[in-house]
Amino acid sequence: MKLFFTALLAAAGSATANPFAPKVTPSSKKAAFNAKLMRGATPIRKLEEQYDGEVDIDLSSYSIKFQKCQMVKQYNGGEGGGNNKNNKNGVDTILSTKRFVIFRLCPSGCDSCNYNYGEYIIDMDTYLEASLDFMQEKQEQYCGTCNECYQKQANGEMDDDGYAAQCGAVDTSSCYDECQNIENMEANGYVDASEYTGCVRLGEVQTDDDGENQRFYAGAMCASSGSRIKIGVFSDEECSQYVEDGDVETYMSMFANNDNNNGNAAMKLSYHLLKQTFPEGDCVASCLKENENQNNNNNGEAAEAAEICQELYEQAGKCESTHGFNNGYVANQNYANQVSNEALVCDFISSISAGHYDQTGEIYIAGGRTTLSGGMNTSGGQKFALTFFILGSVGLAGYAAMLHQQLTKGAKADLSRQGGAMA
Repeated sequence: MKLFFTALLAAAGSATANPFAPKVTPSSKKAAFNAKLMRGATPIRKLEEQYDGEVDIDLSSYSIKFQKCQMVKQYNGGEGGGNNKNNKNGVDTILSTKRFVIFRLCPSGCDSCNYNYGEYIIDMDTYLEASLDFMQEKQEQYCGTCNECYQKQANGEMDDDGYAAQCGAVDTSSCYDECQNIENMEANGYVDASEYTGCVRLGEVQTDDDGENQRFYAGAMCASSGSRIKIGVFSDEECSQYVEDGDVETYMSMFANNDNNNGNAAMKLSYHLLKQTFPEGDCVASCLKENENQNNNNNGEAAEAAEICQELYEQAGKCESTHGFNNGYVANQNYANQVSNEALVCDFISSISAGHYDQTGEIYIAGGRTTLSGGMNTSGGQKFALTFFILGSVGLAGYAAMLHQQLTKGAKADLSRQGGAMA
């Protein structure tokens, strides 16, 4: 039975400082203008509008923890034995590169997630799409509130109860500069890295007079042994052929005058939003739905899980029984397919977690790299064995020659003692 890992991981974490300074200084007039812009901004696509799954398991007491990102090269399985030209540069390959994210649902924060947790694997593209939507919405709400409170402070509107309820916990001295950084990102020479998480064409270079031009693309990939996600350079439109020596900002500058650069080629990347999808040592998001939960608790109603957690859970491959996940799907009739495949999912997650793949998706075996790209690279163990047998064969040949020489001399000596003639 086929198991499809098409899912997403939540994003979160508090907003962090950007690498660029605000282009303008704070002023009451500017604050009023920003607040007006934020109020009139068109909201991004909501997760609840795209989610149509069914989750009968209470996830509200759990939090999402990012574990690892991993690229894996797999057999295409296409026609002709899998030999497909999967890019416009005409590169024949029998492999395609898949990107996975492993995450956990932790019951009591993410510092100690050692029991009663579930472990899951999900498609990285879907994960990033959902998590970045989620984080962008949080960012817009955060900056909208900050700018309004800053404006009220500038106008002296701090005496009514509404201000205390809305702005009592807002530190406008720090959030306003941060939101100005975000608003003036492009003017300061930066583009959000989240715009390149899909496979985005950067440009092309002419290879020769008769052949097709070489095209380059930018897309999300796993980095730092899977602990983070970055934007890399690829040579095909599926972002499966990684350019190992390619720096994305260098390529963006190279194609600065190219018509296909979306106006961002000469800019630097800001990871302000993207890095919140893989926070180090912190939860990505709480599954307790905000806003409505306080009212539900006051009315004695059950807490509701956030839509992003529901969608992630619905679509991810699940490994729960071995980790003592009490609220799992084993007894739920909606997850019969997941129950039958749990052992396979757990084995696959274990293989990825054990570090059997390198950054580009190749398999590591016995300390050396074994490539699946159709080549014949030898591993470290194979090289050692080959060297051992070669040296051993040379040694045996020398020993055989020595024995032959000794036997020949011995035969001649015997003939001499017996009065035989020697040639």
